[in-house]
Order: sequence, then structure tokens, then C-alpha cells
Amino acid sequence: MPELHWEGKNEAVRAAKNIPARLLEFDSDSSVGGDDNLIVQGDNLDALNSLLPFYRGRVKFVYIDPPYNTHSAFEHYDDNFEHAEWLAMMYPRLELLRDFLSDDGAIFISINFRDEYHHLRCICDEIFGVKNYVGTLTWESLTQPTNSGRAKFGLQIKTEPILCYRNNAAENIFELTPAQNTKKYPHQGKFGACRFEIIEKSDAGTFSRPTMKFKILGQYPREGKRWQIGEETARQLEAAGRVEIVDGVVKKAIYPEDEADKIIYKPFWSHLRAEDVGTAQSGKELLNSIMGEAIGFDTVKPPALIEELIRHLGKNSIVLDAFAGSGTTAHAVINLNASDGGARKFILIEEKDYCKTITAERVRRVGGSFKFFRVGAKLFEETGALNPAVTARELAAVIWFKFTGQPYTAQETLPLIGIHEGAAYYLADEPLTRKFLATLPAYDGQKIIFAPASRLSADFLSANKIIFKQLPSEIKA
Repeated sequence: MPELHWEGKNEAVRAAKNIPARLLEFDSDSSVGGDDNLIVQGDNLDALNSLLPFYRGRVKFVYIDPPYNTHSAFEHYDDNFEHAEWLAMMYPRLELLRDFLSDDGAIFISINFRDEYHHLRCICDEIFGVKNYVGTLTWESLTQPTNSGRAKFGLQIKTEPILCYRNNAAENIFELTPAQNTKKYPHQGKFGACRFEIIEKSDAGTFSRPTMKFKILGQYPREGKRWQIGEETARQLEAAGRVEIVDGVVKKAIYPEDEADKIIYKPFWSHLRAEDVGTAQSGKELLNSIMGEAIGFDTVKPPALIEELIRHLGKNSIVLDAFAGSGTTAHAVINLNASDGGARKFILIEEKDYCKTITAERVRRVGGSFKFFRVGAKLFEETGALNPAVTARELAAVIWFKFTGQPYTAQETLPLIGIHEGAAYYLADEPLTRKFLATLPAYDGQKIIFAPASRLSADFLSANKIIFKQLPSEIKA
């Protein structure tokens, strides 16, 4: 497969694999309610790396709206990179985001056509795989032309692309909404509301079938007609009570349940019209209205746009936005859950100072609840020692993820971290002794125990199916 190369690519690839683990510091004063929704302030590379042990393979929907690299200066963020710098910024983040996706998950990426779209396609093909490219959606982001300066006489681009990749080409990732049922059931049959269908057709010329003129409910077809169904089918319908004489004519009764497998679904169109989902201007106006003032975001996605994307990935999805901006994605989740009774959860990541004053505040004002975290210090100090601020749960998550590759969902009670492939993992906060072992939850199979030291002989450990892993060296390696 062709790959895109640029100066600094090797360093960008290594960056995704060598991010130092950091703590996530909970801010209770900035949190709203006790929901599982998260807002994390900090560099999204660090934040994603810190969240991965808890959410790997669990996120069904990822949406990101990264800088388009238009070489413009905006009030709240810089959008002026060299191409190589932009690619070096995006590559490791996309690699991490891929690891969050569930098997049936998908990622949607907003960009523009002019600057980095073609480069983004190349690195996404490499990271997610060409076979996992679903397509490029287009959003009608502008409806008002520019009528001043040179731009007035140039090509005015009114759409933006949204790249879509799935995580697994074998999975059917999209769910569709049934279209409004246009079929009517105006009559009352033996089993309730139904519609009646004539089962006769012309018996003239080439349509003539003498064998299709038998009695149904004691009646032959009318003059010049024959039945459309064979005698065996007719007897089955008679026995089931699905044929009736209506106004002297034998007809088939069709009930709603007979057509349940013929539901017509609304398609997931690749073009998202402004009249359906809004524009950048309407998104900006809505944000300013929510905040009560103009807050300096010139390009804002309208919630309806993100809602249209999210609705196709289930009502219980975890939704992740690593370039959260003003919080539109969370707003969309809140709206959708309210409209269809869903239980979607959101994770927002935003580095800038406005994460608290705009992103989180907007979510609060539209009725959202969340836990607010900040990316904190490194898990390991410069000396190699564990950061004393690390909690047992955070350490357990790092251990579980590092040695099993699975997300840590805290289903067990520490010191038992969990059981994976026949081995039980434990986290001890004191040296291993026979007395301490007696306090651990019993397990007959292999036991892998992480502890600061061991006072037990190698023969004893082997005889009791124990593998000792010393902290912190074993998890830092």
C-alpha cells in the first residue's frame, strides 16, 4: 500500500508509542453530577494515553474536528502549521484513537478540501487501512456567499468533507431509522386493522390459466378473471383466516405484522444539507445564545450535524471527541439521548484554558452532567519511583492494560485486579509474606502478584503457582 512520507514521520510514529503515562486529577469543584461522562483538560495526546487503559476497544463513535491548517489566526487556537508539523501532530493522535474503537466502531473527521484533506486521507488509509475507508461525507457548511474583495469572483466552496473510517471491515457499523410507514390499514378484518388485496387477475389471451380457476371460500373468480395464487396457497390462506369475501369479492387480508420484514429505512446519506443539520453560522449563533455573549468562536459545528452522525451508531455508545472545542459533541449526545431515550456517554478532551469556562460551561448549561479531570503529573518521577499521588485504581489500570492489553473496568475489588486467560492478577501495597497471602482472594490457578518486595522463596512461589512482579520496575519496563 502506498504511504505518505514527510520529514519527521519516524519521530511522529515513535511518539505514539513512547508517551509517558500521566495521572488524571479529578476536579470536584468543576464537575457536575456523578455521571460517567468525562471532560478532560490537557494535551489530547497525554489525555488519550491516560484514558486508554480504561477505554481501549470500548468506544463506538469517535468524532474529531482538528485544526484545518488554513494558516489563519483564530482567537482561541492557532491554525498555522507547516504541512510536516500538522502531519506530525495528527499521526500519533490518530493511532491512539484507533485503539479506542470497538470492533464495530467508526471515526468521523472534519476537515476542509483545500488544505490537508488529501494528506489526511493518506495517513488515515495507513493507520485504519484502505479497506476500512467508508467514504467521505459532505456538509453544507456555508449558504451565504462572500460578496467582497477578490473572493467574490473566485470559486466559493460551500461544503466541507467529513472522512469516515470503520475499525473492522467485517462489521456492519451503521444502524438506520425506519421511515414513516406510508401503508394504511383502513379495514377491519378477522384479526384487527388490515388492508384487503385483490387476488384476481385477467384470464384473457396469454394470461389464461384454466388451472387457476378453483373455488376459494366457495367462490370461483369473477367472469374473465383467474386467481393469482395456486390452490395450495389458497388452502393455507383459508385455514389461516387470511382471505375474506368483501363486497362479494374474495380478497386477501394483509395485517401490519405481515409486512414487518418490509420496513423501509431512511438512508444514511453522504451529503448533509444545511436545511437539515445547520451551518457553521447557525452553530456559532447557537453557541453565543447559550453562553449569553459572543465568545470568539468563528467556526462552530451545529449540534444537529453531530447528532446525524452519532444516531447511526447505537443508543448505548461511548462517544469520544479529542478536539472538543466548544463542546458541540456533548451537546449532540445530550440532545439525542433526550429525543430517543438513549444512554450514550461522552468523553471530551480539550487542552485550552476555555475547557472549563466554555466547553464545560456549555455542557452544564444544556443540562449535561460530567466529571472534570485535568492531565496531571507523570506516573513515574524522574528518579524512576512511582508518583506518590497515584491511586491504587490508577496503578491497577496501568498493570492490567500493560500485561493483558484489555481495558480496566474495575469489576473486581482490589487487591484482585482481575482474571485473564486463566491467571489472576493482584496488586499488593506491602511485601509478599505468607501472612499477607492468606488475606488475598483465593484462586486455584496461576497468580501474578505485583508488590514492592517479596519475602518468599522461589520454591514456595513456584509451588503455589505465584509469579512475583516487583513494583515499580516491572511496570516501567
